[in-house]
Amino acid sequence: MRGLATGLRVTLQAMTRRAVTGQYPDVVPALPPRSRGVIALLEENCTVCMLCARECPDWCIYIDSHKDVIPAREEGARDRTRNVLDRFAIDFALCMYCGICVEVCPFDALFWSPEFEYAELDISDLTHERDRLREWMHTVPPPPALDPGAAEPKELAAARKAVAGPAAAPTGDPARRTVSRGGPAGRRPRTPPPEPAS
Repeated sequence: MRGLATGLRVTLQAMTRRAVTGQYPDVVPALPPRSRGVIALLEENCTVCMLCARECPDWCIYIDSHKDVIPAREEGARDRTRNVLDRFAIDFALCMYCGICVEVCPFDALFWSPEFEYAELDISDLTHERDRLREWMHTVPPPPALDPGAAEPKELAAARKAVAGPAAAPTGDPARRTVSRGGPAGRRPRTPPPEPAS
């Protein structure tokens, strides 16, 4: 009897509250910024390294390519070859949205888009070829702004230092002078080892 009363009390409380059901598709849900919807392809960055296809646990990425020969610019030099992308497709009927392909891409050719409305009546239409994957790029949100209190990335500091180069340091700077031994100024030259006592 006590359990029945508890159940009726919970039911009455739920009946008097306002429903929280999202009225999709009339009301579009507010998705978090890092939502995983569909994968977009920036074809210009793809070098056909095949890392994404090799690391995919579902084998749902299909890549075809061919090699183009680039003739040498100078006489006696060898011709170079480069990979040209012929086909890049992702079968979203197999994809489990793990994000490994996006993470392992070393050239930033794959991106997450929050778009999730691409249901089809035919399962074969869930294989998106490179033209359709490229169309998703306009839905990719911009990267989040850097934290103003964070330390500068070491890559950015190294690039800034390389661009500044020797021109940044004045000619009279003692840190820039070198001694005849090739080491920087201020470093003590090596002392020869002591001679053995006879």
